[in-house]
Amino acid sequence: MEKSCSLLVHFDKGTPALANEIKEALEGNDVPAKIDAMKNAIMLLLNGETLPQLFITIVRYVLPSEDHTIQKLLLLYLELIDKTDGKGRVLPEMILICQNLRNNLQHPNEYIRGVTLRFLCRLKEVEIIEPLIPSIISNLEHRHPYVRRNAILSVMTIYKLPQGEQLLVDAPETVERFLSTEQDASAKRNAFLMLFNCAQDRAINYLLTNVDRVPDWGELMQMVVLELIRRVCRTNKAEKGKYIKIIISLLNAPSAAVVYECAGTLVSLSSAPTAIRAAANTYCQLLLSQSDNNVKLIVLDRLNELKLSHRDIMVDMIMDVLRALSSPNLDIRRKTLDIVLELITPRNVNEVVLTLKKEVMKTQSGELEKNGEYRQMLIQAIHTCAIKFPEVASTVVHLLMDFLGDNNVASAMDVVIFVREIIETNPKLRVSIVTRLLDTFYQIRAARVCSCALWIIGEYCLSLSEVESGIATVKQCLGDLPFFSISEEEEVTDSTKKSQQANSITVSSRRPAILADGTYATQSAASETTFAPQSVVQGSLSTGNLRSLLLTGDFFLGAVVACTLTKLILRLEEVQPSKLEVNKASTDVLLIMVSMLQLGQSSVLPHPIDNDSYDRIVLCIRLLCNTGDAVRKIWLKSCRESFVKMLSDKQLRETEEIKAKAQISHSQPDDLIDFYHLKSRKGMSQLELEDEVQDDLKRATGEFVKDADDANKLNRIIQLTGFSDPVYAEAYVTVHQYDIVLDVTVINRTKETLQNLCLELATMGDLKLVERPQNYTLAPQSSKQIKANIKVSSTETGVIFGNIVYETSNVLERTVIVLNDIHIDIMDYISPAACSDAAFRTMWAEFEWENKVAVNTTITDEKEFLDHIIKSTNMKCLTPPSALEGECGFLAANLYAKSVFGEDALLNISVEKPADGKLNGYIRIRSKTQGIALSLGDKITLKQKGGS
Repeated sequence: MEKSCSLLVHFDKGTPALANEIKEALEGNDVPAKIDAMKNAIMLLLNGETLPQLFITIVRYVLPSEDHTIQKLLLLYLELIDKTDGKGRVLPEMILICQNLRNNLQHPNEYIRGVTLRFLCRLKEVEIIEPLIPSIISNLEHRHPYVRRNAILSVMTIYKLPQGEQLLVDAPETVERFLSTEQDASAKRNAFLMLFNCAQDRAINYLLTNVDRVPDWGELMQMVVLELIRRVCRTNKAEKGKYIKIIISLLNAPSAAVVYECAGTLVSLSSAPTAIRAAANTYCQLLLSQSDNNVKLIVLDRLNELKLSHRDIMVDMIMDVLRALSSPNLDIRRKTLDIVLELITPRNVNEVVLTLKKEVMKTQSGELEKNGEYRQMLIQAIHTCAIKFPEVASTVVHLLMDFLGDNNVASAMDVVIFVREIIETNPKLRVSIVTRLLDTFYQIRAARVCSCALWIIGEYCLSLSEVESGIATVKQCLGDLPFFSISEEEEVTDSTKKSQQANSITVSSRRPAILADGTYATQSAASETTFAPQSVVQGSLSTGNLRSLLLTGDFFLGAVVACTLTKLILRLEEVQPSKLEVNKASTDVLLIMVSMLQLGQSSVLPHPIDNDSYDRIVLCIRLLCNTGDAVRKIWLKSCRESFVKMLSDKQLRETEEIKAKAQISHSQPDDLIDFYHLKSRKGMSQLELEDEVQDDLKRATGEFVKDADDANKLNRIIQLTGFSDPVYAEAYVTVHQYDIVLDVTVINRTKETLQNLCLELATMGDLKLVERPQNYTLAPQSSKQIKANIKVSSTETGVIFGNIVYETSNVLERTVIVLNDIHIDIMDYISPAACSDAAFRTMWAEFEWENKVAVNTTITDEKEFLDHIIKSTNMKCLTPPSALEGECGFLAANLYAKSVFGEDALLNISVEKPADGKLNGYIRIRSKTQGIALSLGDKITLKQKGGS
């Protein structure tokens, strides 16, 4: 941090070498020992040692050496040592070095010449460089390209020094002549780079003179050409057309790096449809031709950016993008599907769905271990397509129903939720879906999937044959009654103890789960696991999936079975004219429910039935014994109405989000608009004409100029010192994702000149200072802008603190002014995000860090408090507004946000309003890392009172 360093070497923290040992080794004649000694000296210098006593030894014993490794290490040593005294004057002993460098530049060996020229690129001392200029220039004509290319680089760095133009007056002309005769690709690139950096007009002139030969130049040269075009077009937009032609010609270059840069340059310079289409085509070709997964992910990011700004063009490329699904990497597949789903139109939806169906079929072959996860992604994608375009649902729903019995529970869950939504939104498919579901129900192996499938059977079996099939299917899957025989109970208890040890994970593992309303419930892990065929089965010849799950102690599923059978009996009463048949079916169902209660209260299972499930099954028994019209209406109509309302709310939310995204900036009333047909077309190609029209459109719609929020800027100014301090300082803090820029204004309020004024900063938390600000001299009443860069590595509250230190002419000691602390707000890194309920619950179960904050606020209304927390934490409420309606004195909601580092922040708020009117409850924050959970908790504690 103290001084700039151009060299980085790994240093093994062992016992450091002593200066005396190094000196002895350097004075000897053993070359390997000398090499080791030089390496040790360089290590010590890099770690802050000065070693002044070694310099003369090195001049006497190392300078004359002819060994190439020693000469290379000598140059590294010279790069590290201080070449100036405290006042910035070059040390007199450097004259010895100067002579050695001149000898090296005229050395017969090209390696020695090359490495010396490389070393000169890192020298800043003009007094050392000046005598070497003739030797450097003569190396431009050396026979070996290694020497020539390094000579060009040293000419460029010397010319860029503050007095460089005086040292090398005619350098641009010399390099331009060199460029016209040079044959080596790397040397040509360095020469063109020199003109690009030091004499841009000459570089442009050379480029336009050789425009036809650009596609034949080497990869390195073409990259510099693209950089030059970008720079020129930013400063002079009028000449964009002729440069875009060069970029288009480079799109067919053999190098993938050049092609990628071409596409990026084209998108940044032009909005013409032809140019954007060419860039998108290029990205799609790179996506298929490159094998590196990182390259594919970067290209997909570029395509995603194109999708946001040029959706119409990207819609035509959708099938090319879909071809990226051939990659086995899940991140690439996920990103590809995310892009494709936002480009679906009625025109291409059938093609997309057909491709997705083929991919789903491929996942059935168990070659890849991630097939289950990939299948889940595909099912979610097909679900999205079917919701947007209901007409495609009929082509996919039956294929997906084959996966209801999938071993991947998440994948099967997605299928059953998809079926539930489609059966409601597509009434024409109801009969075929119900029939298929009843046929495949026995294959379902996961309790959660069974619960959802049973709900569908209970709600959508309407005709007599469907209701009877529904009851028969459930009875078949439950197997023969009773679930255990009384005589066997004692034996079973002994035998289950043994099997229980083997199955302990499935049976007895319990953990809290978060329900849809945000409350907690104890959930048996059995409901998460897939069915194991070796489950304990008592007293039956063949076992069904429902029976097996019940015998693991999953009574929540038992309650769902009871509710489904109750609904089916109630509907049977409506469609079955024979009372005898209805009573017979009702008796069978009552027997099943009583058997489940007996199983729950017996000692066969390690855990008795939970109270919720017990009450639910008893309610079903009472209902079947005494049914009334009011109850019938609730069971047969209200449930469906709630589900329809949930779907319409979801659709409304999605529509609102699309509308919010579609809002674009509009032009001012007095903005100038050019008309396409009135444009002069003289000498313009179609691409140039399109580009100019697009620029005019952008100008007219206000895309070029977007006013920043001035009020927001003022909020970010932090006062660092008091008004009565001799030096007043304030900072403007800008946060750019991984970087924080402090723009500090320092004002000298005294009538004296302040010397060596320095802003000393230090950080706490995951913040790192990039460079140390320099010393300044400040005249009386004058001000200075000082910039400081800070790197951020995680989402947590950081603190920057420091001092301003300065000297005055009449006071010997330094004066220190302590600055106010700057607190970096976590809100700068967090942005609201959306995720599905299932994803939220999965993350809630997985994340390790929880911060529990008690509600302590003066706000008395639950919804007002929720809105206040959402505003304070910059999070998105996932709980739909319909679920928050009504006055019940209790509110539970889930909030979600994502940080710029890709971290997830989950928040559950549960509050109630007792009789005294003061809200109480808890806010729970969960995240994968500790920092974000703690910082959000601190923020909520600070803000929840209702303050600003």
